Amino acid sequence: MARKKLYSQTNEPAHIPLDQRRIVQTAILLLNEIGLKELSMRKIADSLGVKTASLYYHVKDKDELLQLLCDTISEELVWPDSSLDWKEQLLQWGLNFRQLLQAYRDSVDIFLSSIALSHNRLLQIEKLFRLLADAGFDDQHIPWASSMLKNYVFGFVTEEAQMAAHAKAKAVSSAELTETYQNAYTQLPAEHFPTMTRLAAYTTDPDWESEFRYGMGVLIDGFTMRLTAKGKQH
Repeated sequence: MARKKLYSQTNEPAHIPLDQRRIVQTAILLLNEIGLKELSMRKIADSLGVKTASLYYHVKDKDELLQLLCDTISEELVWPDSSLDWKEQLLQWGLNFRQLLQAYRDSVDIFLSSIALSHNRLLQIEKLFRLLADAGFDDQHIPWASSMLKNYVFGFVTEEAQMAAHAKAKAVSSAELTETYQNAYTQLPAEHFPTMTRLAAYTTDPDWESEFRYGMGVLIDGFTMRLTAKGKQH
């Protein structure tokens, strides 16, 4: 299981000296309140009760702030038990990473906003690379496989967030949104969309947990087949 969010309290006493940790903590609190698009150095400064210029002694610009946010979030990712089979470790990694990203608003956008340069983020990549290397993957293929896994988790979390955002924008519950889409799909002309109408219940009311595990399983099965084929070649 991924750790609970580190930051759950607001408004530290004003007499506490301003430092990078306080700036990042405040940024994360604001992120979950207003989202990445509205997050700015000025709003962080206002929340801390300081002038915006004061932040730049500790954080060079918003790009550096995004790196720090990635690093802080990455530090919370719990790594699977190394005694597990590599395939189970990959599945648990995916489950933990998804849960962690779900805990922070616009987390995927934050990770995609910059390349990995910070310590904790690089450390998580190192662990994933090492796991795949120990499993027997060729060096050339390890970054490719890692990107496939990462992009699957990013895409899945993004889709979940988008569905929640659609429901919020329409001021309806997820169940009500599902019912609306399901009605629309089932009423499609069957002569043109026979498969879509038949699968409407599955398309519009996804079992997110089972679907995520299915997708991870497909990737892991594919990786396993590649390793098996590689072994037969030697």
